[in-house]
Amino acid sequence: MFMRNDTNEEGKGATRRTALRGLGLAAGGMALATGPGASAASATPRRGLATYVLVHGTHSAGAFWMPIARDLVLRGHRVVMVDQPRHGAEAFVAESYQRQDLAAMAVEPSPLKHLGLDDYEARVTGIVRQAARSGPVVLVGHSLGGVSVSRVADAVPHLLHHICYMAAFCPSRLLPTADACTAAPENANAVSPAELTVGDPDRLGVLRLNFRTGVSGELALLKEMICADYPDADFRRILSGMQTDEPVAAYAGRAVGRPGRWGRVPRTYLRFGKDRTIATALQDRMIAEADASTPGNRFRVHDFPDASHVGPLDPTPVADVLDRLAEQRN
Repeated sequence: MFMRNDTNEEGKGATRRTALRGLGLAAGGMALATGPGASAASATPRRGLATYVLVHGTHSAGAFWMPIARDLVLRGHRVVMVDQPRHGAEAFVAESYQRQDLAAMAVEPSPLKHLGLDDYEARVTGIVRQAARSGPVVLVGHSLGGVSVSRVADAVPHLLHHICYMAAFCPSRLLPTADACTAAPENANAVSPAELTVGDPDRLGVLRLNFRTGVSGELALLKEMICADYPDADFRRILSGMQTDEPVAAYAGRAVGRPGRWGRVPRTYLRFGKDRTIATALQDRMIAEADASTPGNRFRVHDFPDASHVGPLDPTPVADVLDRLAEQRN
């Protein structure tokens, strides 16, 4: 769990390693901005048509979902790609990051410092409330986006038709936060980008990473974490959409769904077998602990044994699964 200790350097190092061990990175791409916090892709709306609300992971934006969203729209669904506060169309880009001045990056203040999981939940819940006026809502989260899915499902379970975790954090009573999940022994073989951290997360209030690095070793580490199986050109495209800052508080926020609320919503897990950010063993533990809490409503698990953290390069298999969620019920 991320703990503050400004005077103990060894404690800072442990804190940084814990938070970075399983960041839940996600990738970005081109954005379509339609209003605060959301990018939308839609076929002609019809009353009662399902809406997919897609929540990105850490250091990312709603445009991460563009390939999958495009596929879902072409199948006749409505899709909203959420930008969490100060992400995507609202992104903060440090001036020092643009110049690649690492010394200045280490101290440049971040407006994300005061954001936390409450802010993320409020953003997603607001969009779910609007979408639910027009029909069923399927809420999907990737990576760190899973904590928002859990919080929103606990807050407004009656508005959700189905929830889905795509290689995402699903906290439990024993692992109540993203920090706790990443520190679990099942995540021990996850790849950490600790050497890419710029500045002290405890002082900045954010985890700040340099995705514009030109150092070959650092690039190799990032590729292993995010998409080891992708061609280099696609890896560079993904890096171009990554954001430097993610608030520390988002990892430390409790996101345990209650059996009588979150636990009553039908749910699916997309399990990625070559994930080096949220290790597959950790995915399995989170699935098992969720199922133990609601044995009458267990995860439907779809296995993608060759998928790295951002999922298959071809979005079709993932879209195939998501497409069917609009029709599934308990």
